[in-house]
Amino acid sequence: MGFFKGFIEELIQQGHTVDIASCESDKSKLPACYREWGCVVYQISTSRSPVNKGNLRAIKQIGKIVQKNNYDIVHCHTPIAAFCTRLACRTLRKKGLKVIYTAHGFHFYKGAPLKNWMIYYPLEKYCSKFTDLLITINQEDYMFAQKKMKADCIAYVPGVGIDLQKFSVSSVSADEKRAELGIPDGAFLMLSVGELNRNKNHEVVLRAMSLLSDPNIHYAIAGAGDLREYLLSLSEELGIRDHVHLLGYRKDVAELYRAADVFVFPSFREGLSVSLMEAMASGLPCIVSDIRGNRDLIVSERCPPGNATAFAGNIRRIKEDGKLRSHMQSIVTETIKSFEISAINEEIHRLYQQMLDRAKKTDKL
Repeated sequence: MGFFKGFIEELIQQGHTVDIASCESDKSKLPACYREWGCVVYQISTSRSPVNKGNLRAIKQIGKIVQKNNYDIVHCHTPIAAFCTRLACRTLRKKGLKVIYTAHGFHFYKGAPLKNWMIYYPLEKYCSKFTDLLITINQEDYMFAQKKMKADCIAYVPGVGIDLQKFSVSSVSADEKRAELGIPDGAFLMLSVGELNRNKNHEVVLRAMSLLSDPNIHYAIAGAGDLREYLLSLSEELGIRDHVHLLGYRKDVAELYRAADVFVFPSFREGLSVSLMEAMASGLPCIVSDIRGNRDLIVSERCPPGNATAFAGNIRRIKEDGKLRSHMQSIVTETIKSFEISAINEEIHRLYQQMLDRAKKTDKL
């Protein structure tokens, strides 16, 4: 919920009331500012697992909360919580409540595991009948939703937005940050930002480094996760351990982007990545996996997620061709302007007003 702070603050400043419901496990992750602004924060028993019994309790919890507070709009996000919310609100829609769901990347997509299609697609399609507005954040999901989902309205909004100003300047020089990280002078530094898990696919970059056998290339990953020891072991096995830097969870990613030469983003699945947008806003050339979401942001330098040879080839080209790096920097800097947060928030405000106007028309009938 952290990346909605600006939008929620705008709503409150305009005189609206905003309450928040989140699962118990996210309690510590919610920004303190929400309570400071007067938001009531409800803890509900939803789980990211579709088979967790807490989801059944959550449907009743959400129904009571919404009925008690008589909201005009309920806006839900993560798949299972959104499923519970839409079931809980389906009868209240007859009284004028508008239910909005932002799909931050459907769990079913071209090339997704069969179990994703078997579990998430039926849930999403069924609940789309109880959705007044379905917002998709990449073009592939938008086109699919238009064909298969039954929501009253379907819209495309390119992500949650990016604060371009935040990533266009840095108080720390690239040399200072590199020295802090232990990167040798003159090294070519690749950077990834994301959890150390299978989906983020950092392994393919390690294997690409092994193929290149270039002692001048270093790879830094900002993020924590279960695969830390595996990645360290693999880098040792591949003979590149001294060139791999697992930085853990970081609060200085804006400075890390400034210190790097290229951003590498090899995920198997994404909706529309915030970290990729941040790297672009920082002017970093980007090498990405050729997947949904990434295609909305990066035109070239896309690789099949499992192809270490393709990643190695793009890494070599960008490292050796200064003109190409400069050209890529110009392209990403221009492209990311369309994803600026103020424009995204303005579009969400417009969609909210559209829903409220529809509710008023319904009341008059």
